[in-house]
Amino acid sequence: MTLHVENLTKEYGETTALSEVSFEVPDGNFAVVLGESGAGKSTLLRILNGLTAPTSGSVSLDGEEIINSRADVGMVFQQHNLVEELSAYGNALTGTLNRTGFVRSLVNRQPVEDRELALEALDTVGLLEEAGQKVDSMSGGQQQRVGIARALVQQPSLLLADEPVASLDPSSAETVMRYLRETAETRDLTTLASLHQVNIARQYGEQFVGIRDGEVVFDGPRAELTGEVLEEIYGYIETDDLRQGTETGGTSEPRQISETRIGAER
Repeated sequence: MTLHVENLTKEYGETTALSEVSFEVPDGNFAVVLGESGAGKSTLLRILNGLTAPTSGSVSLDGEEIINSRADVGMVFQQHNLVEELSAYGNALTGTLNRTGFVRSLVNRQPVEDRELALEALDTVGLLEEAGQKVDSMSGGQQQRVGIARALVQQPSLLLADEPVASLDPSSAETVMRYLRETAETRDLTTLASLHQVNIARQYGEQFVGIRDGEVVFDGPRAELTGEVLEEIYGYIETDDLRQGTETGGTSEPRQISETRIGAER
């Protein structure tokens, strides 16, 4: 489905978190929201997921406005938000709560088709053999893949991921992003992920929305994500990020602007 965001504004008292944000993610696209910590990325995703109401503006999927939390909008969280006492399979099954209800879930009465969906989702993220393993014994990368599986069990039309690899080491981050991108491609699933790691964003994103101080300063493909654009989004850029961007499809030549590395939490 096509995601359409129009003139989205969110104010908290005298603070403006988002200001007149507008962009569109075509059906099946894998889009990445870039920006510093505090730029408004998480606020944007919470509005897209129906968890937070905008002050003004609108969000719609194929012309149908998103007002409240919807079963067909899946969410992958930064901190996983898994039930530690449950197995990977049990956590994946919680993606059916909007359909089966909490009570039926507690007594393990989900329909057979939902159980099959959970196993299929775990297989999609490479964890079928670990289906019976409790998530508290899993690595951070594995836990995040369980979170993706849970979102897929919702059978979403739109998949959102809020800083899905922020707490992971580089190797685990690449694994999670690879599964996320492959899943989106296999299922032709419109996906929007917020990231602060430019290197990873360049490698897996095909459309980029740059936000600075709550405003969209860039909306375009990887080829247009130049050093000048990154400097506009972040205010600084580090040589390695530009070099990595050139290797993965960027067009900019490496140049030093600051020793401060993009992606470092501040």
